[in-house]
Amino acid sequence: MARRTEWSGSPAEPGGVPESGYGPAAEPEAGAGARPGRRSRGGAGAGSGFGEGAGRRARSGTRSSGSPSSSRAEKGEPRDPVEQARNICLRLLTGTPRTRKQLADALRKREIPDEAAEEVLARFVDVGLIDDAAFAGAWVESRHHGRGLARRALVRELRTKGVDSAVIDEAVGQLDPDQEEETARELVARKLRSTRGLDRDKRLRRLAGMLARKGYGEGMALRVVRQALEEEGEDTEGLDEPF
Repeated sequence: MARRTEWSGSPAEPGGVPESGYGPAAEPEAGAGARPGRRSRGGAGAGSGFGEGAGRRARSGTRSSGSPSSSRAEKGEPRDPVEQARNICLRLLTGTPRTRKQLADALRKREIPDEAAEEVLARFVDVGLIDDAAFAGAWVESRHHGRGLARRALVRELRTKGVDSAVIDEAVGQLDPDQEEETARELVARKLRSTRGLDRDKRLRRLAGMLARKGYGEGMALRVVRQALEEEGEDTEGLDEPF
């Protein structure tokens, strides 16, 4: 048996609102004011009972809702989580390579369901839009030549990006040891001038400390700094000890 809903302050009248709420009787009679508290069950429409503002929204084709999904829809974002995940990844990859973990973290932060995220990430790996090995190789090349970072520092950075250990080892393994030491010499040569006037031990600590922060081992750092100081005429006796 169908139940007839009577809104507060609006007694049922013969010939009133049909059961569906979409019939012509939902419109007020010409010249009659809208009764307080009366709403039709037809949703958005001129006679929806939400006042003049609701009428304007109905005419403009815009519906107001406080839910996040409605807000995203109004902004043109898709409701399908797979499509949302795809759009997020494409935006993040525009102009900047990212690792799989970086993208997965971004999707999790946006509350994309795990199943949808995994589907998109797997597809991006298949088509080559995500390539952690290529990312790691380019990272090593850029950070070594651009910032002078040594292997240990590069390994630390790639780990924070979520790159697999085997992929990291392969990437940093391409860094030639001779090139690494030559880069250390260049770093010391650039810094050497700013240490002139300081005593020898203080120069040693500053120069070796700079190399250590960039990931160079103690042995290499000491050897490179000692040679640079000797070229300037410094007495390096006793500098073979660890710093």
